[in-house]
Formats: sequence, C-alpha cells, structure tokens
Amino acid sequence: MSRSDEAGTLNRGIFFALGAYLFWGLHPIYWRLLRHVPSVEIVCHRVFWSFVFFLLIMSFRRDWKKWTAHIRAAPNPWIVYIPAGLIGSNWALYIWAVNTGYILETSLGYFICPLLSVFLGVVFLKERLRPVQWSAVVIAAAGVLVMTVIYGQFPWIAISLAVTWGIYGLLRKKSPLSSTEGLTLETAILSLPALIYLGMLHSRGSGSFYLSYKNIFLLIGSGVTSGLPLLVFIAGARRVSLSLIGIMQYVYPTLIFLVGHLIFREPLNEAKTAGFIFIWSALILYTAEGTARFRKRTRDS
Repeated sequence: MSRSDEAGTLNRGIFFALGAYLFWGLHPIYWRLLRHVPSVEIVCHRVFWSFVFFLLIMSFRRDWKKWTAHIRAAPNPWIVYIPAGLIGSNWALYIWAVNTGYILETSLGYFICPLLSVFLGVVFLKERLRPVQWSAVVIAAAGVLVMTVIYGQFPWIAISLAVTWGIYGLLRKKSPLSSTEGLTLETAILSLPALIYLGMLHSRGSGSFYLSYKNIFLLIGSGVTSGLPLLVFIAGARRVSLSLIGIMQYVYPTLIFLVGHLIFREPLNEAKTAGFIFIWSALILYTAEGTARFRKRTRDS
C-alpha cells in the first residue's frame, strides 16, 4: 500500500470513528425527545428495534453459521450471556438519568470508564500498570471520594454506568463473538422480556407507541441510532491505531457534558466541579503518558 493509500485509509478511519463518537455524544438530545415516554418503555423499544437492526445486518452478511459456531466456542457460557444483563442495565440507567436531569453525571461515568477498565484489566487480566498509570487511577478514585464528601451522597449514577460498561467491555474482550455478533445475541436475549412488558402495556392501553407518529418514528429509530454508530465505529477502529482511538474516546463524554450543561442547563455544582477536575486531571496524566510512550516506540522502531 502506498503512502497516499495509507493516508486515505487513516483519514477515513478518523472520520468514521469521530463520526460515531459525535453521534453518541449527542445521543441525550435524541432521548430527551422521548422524555414524555417512561424510561422502561423506551429501553424495551430500544432493545427490540436494535435486535431487528442487527438481525437484518446478520442476515445481509449471512453470518448465522459463524455466529452459532462462535457461541459454541465460548469457554464458558456466561462470557456470552451475562453481557446482555450488563448492557441492558447500562442502557436503562443511562436513558433514565438523561430524562430526569442527570446528564452531567452520565458524562462523569463515561469519563471514569476508561480508567476503571484499566483497573479491571489489572485485577482480572493480570495486566501491569506503570507508576504514572497507577497515579491516574488513584487520582480518579480520589475524585469520587471528594465528590462523595462534598456532595454528601455517593455518585451512584456515574459509578454504576462506569461499572456496568467496564465489566461489559471486560467480558466482551474475552468473548469469541464480534461486536455485531455479541449485540445480536444480547438484544435477542433481552427482547423476550422487553416484548412481554410492551405487550402488557398495550393490553392495558397504557403504551406510548401508537400515541403519535413522532413516538412511532423515534422508538423504531432507537434501534438504528443504537446500531448504526457501532458499525461506523468498527469501520473506523479497523483503520486507525488503538492509541488514537484511546484519545478520541474522550470526545463522547465531553459532548455529553456540553449538551447537559449548555443545552439543557444542568447546574455544575461544587461537588460535580471537584469530581470533574480530579477525573480530567487523571485522564490527562494517563493519556499524556501513553502518548509519550507510543511516540518513543515509534521513533525507536
């Protein structure tokens, strides 16, 4: 591959990955359009229509034989089945938090998540951290403690989002399923209770789906808005380095923060400000150290 081809591939990768992160960062605006719909009902529709979306993708690719083979190849069944509960609870908490005025706390959770993932790698994958990386993890933990002391309340929304997403990522890392295969299985598992719940709502005449064309469009669209950015992100991630993806991932929670504070006017109180300062300091330290090591390896190679 020529240098111009490599540059073109890299540019397309950056465009795809950044596009996915921008879309995810603006997601709270989409969910706020459904604020009049109960959060549990939104999640059930998101699960089912996401399953329909991935079902179509898997059928178009004709990946069903490979999918079933990968499921059978899992060393333990829980590696492929437990992530369904984790992503379902993460989606439910996120949508509820966005629509009840806790967007800033959700952004904090996704800022914490990369550092929590590093810690989970140490505990469960026996990965080793360098001193600066340990310092970043400790600073982040101190930020949570400071928030708890000042706020007078544990930031459970942020921590719950970080923990569910972090453990989900850990299990998906050990899973033989690709991202699309995994989400197909996970949304398939969650679709059964989701459809039962939606059926109960509509049998009582309390469902929101048929109340307006807006509801129908947005609730069906929740499947596309959940699945399409993931496929775009995967296309981008295959074209750029892991270190660049690591830096770009902070676009997502930064946008959520800006949307919550500037668009929906959520107040940034003393406790949240202190927490963000600690978390941002930890992320800057961690990213700067990783970038410096990557540049050194590149020069030496």
